[in-house]
Amino acid sequence: MSKLTALFNRKKNNVLNVYCTAGYPRLNSTIEVMQALEANGADIIEIGMPYSDPLADGEVIQQSSAVALGNGMTLNILFEQLKDLRQKVSIPVILMGYMNPIMQYGLEKFCAAAAEVGVDALILPDLPMYEFETEYGAVIKKHGLDFIFLVTPETGEERIRKIDSLSTGFIYAVSSSSTTGSNKVIANQEEYFIKLQQMNLKNPVLVGFGIKDKQTFEAACKHTNGAIIGSAYINALQNTLDINGVTKDFLNKILS
Repeated sequence: MSKLTALFNRKKNNVLNVYCTAGYPRLNSTIEVMQALEANGADIIEIGMPYSDPLADGEVIQQSSAVALGNGMTLNILFEQLKDLRQKVSIPVILMGYMNPIMQYGLEKFCAAAAEVGVDALILPDLPMYEFETEYGAVIKKHGLDFIFLVTPETGEERIRKIDSLSTGFIYAVSSSSTTGSNKVIANQEEYFIKLQQMNLKNPVLVGFGIKDKQTFEAACKHTNGAIIGSAYINALQNTLDINGVTKDFLNKILS
């Protein structure tokens, strides 16, 4: 049983997935940030692999990627940083990124390295469903990695059901057709969340984009299994030397 499946078997509601950028705020911050997230209540950690031309990332996460790349972060360095991951972090870990750097690295090599260090799943927003189904999915599954697809308020029911059949781990429900860090009001998306809830999908659903505080977290969780926070946490980490203190304060305000 995968770590994600075990988590959702144990916890059905208010699951908190927190996004952090590898190599941010400093090159060697990655594991320190992950340990702080686990220690202070995160259920899942989503590590962003910095990329110079991201599709879905808003200004805050783009800026954190630029800093991380400037710090010298690469996939080789990330896997080196994660080599003792499972001695330090026990909760599920997801790598989120884009196909270009992965294809340059080599998909098979990438999946093997991710599995070897103990990564549980991948989110690759620019991997089309058809290519996943016909080519890349087999490689990802071979290495025991869950794969998480995204749906939006505009995704039709037939496509959602297809995505549900291909996804493992959970489905990432983008709260609005915008980029991460959007200020669109989560409460206005309730009809969309209810629709997903009523479809009785086989996968749990986590909501992302625009979740930034206790109010938006609770609104996202009302009809789904949990939510994903990214830009707000990246903002909190900016320029800090006290990663654990900042993380504790940030998560306490959401979970208390």
